[in-house]
Parts: sequence; structure tokens; C-alpha cells
Amino acid sequence: MARDLSKLTTFPFTLPVAVRSLDDPAQVEPDRAGERGVDCPLCAAPDTDYLWSDDRWRLWLYTPSPFRGVVILSPREHVQTVGELSADLAADLGPMLGRVDRAVYGLGGIGRVHLNYWGDGSAHLHIWFYPRPYGALQLRGTFLGMWSVLLPDLPDEQVRSAGVQIARTLAAESGTAQL
Repeated sequence: MARDLSKLTTFPFTLPVAVRSLDDPAQVEPDRAGERGVDCPLCAAPDTDYLWSDDRWRLWLYTPSPFRGVVILSPREHVQTVGELSADLAADLGPMLGRVDRAVYGLGGIGRVHLNYWGDGSAHLHIWFYPRPYGALQLRGTFLGMWSVLLPDLPDEQVRSAGVQIARTLAAESGTAQL
């Protein structure tokens, strides 16, 4: 049974929308950046390329962006999935997600913070934090990522200022803000 998209207030398109046909499945998936830890751009980047870092984690700012405070958390250790995290790093993941979540909410004007984990672009684990602006009800839910590529980007200074605030909030507890 097909969904009636016309009733979804968060759907970013007017109807009718044409759906593309799916390609046939590939016989072999292509390597991602940093596959098997070889030439991984996240591992190779110096801490100064990040907003914040400590001995286990690094956080970077996604820019340009139509939203303030889109940040991405990755472990220093090269792992491809949450399931590959060492026991110590896995135990630290929950508290770290909570810290970043609180820091993003701390920007003010945030309705919800959505966490996303996609593994198709890079072979190094990275978890996205997508803040939805408070009151922007049309941006609620799973279409937020789609809206992020459709809306105009905020001025760079506004995006970077939010990143600096997040880094300072994290560094007040531990780690180093890379400002």
C-alpha cells in the first residue's frame, strides 16, 4: 500500500513527483574514502581541521549549511561501523553523543537534534548531528536531511559562530576547542 504523501506536511515537494527507477544492483561495491584505513582523510587530518578534539574523539563543523550547528563526530581510531568500536570506545560513545547533543541544544533556538549515521561516503565512522530550528515544524522528521540540500545556506559566519560555541561548550568539560 503506497503512502499518501500529500498528507505529509514535512514532505519537501509538491505532487506529482516522478520516482526514478532503481538501477540494477552492482556486482561489487566501490571503495569508499579511507577503505581498510588506507589513505583515510579523517585519520590524516590534523586536529586543527576539527572544531574540538580529545584523546578519543574529534568533532568537525559541516559547512556550508542551511542550519546552525550541524556537526559530525568521529573516533580517532579508524573503524568503519559502530560494531567495530573497541569495548572502551563503545562504552564512551553514549556519553559522548549526549555531550555533543547538549552542546548543540545549547545554541538555543533548536527544536530537536537528529543523529544520523550513514556509512556510504567514508569508511571512517562518523555520526551527524542535525539541529532542526525551533518552530520549523515543516522540517520535522526524516526529511530534514533532504531539506538540508534544498534550502539556501546560512551566512558562513553564522554557521561558524555556532560551531565555535559548540566547541567551547565541549572544551569546558574536557578536550580542546580548535579555534
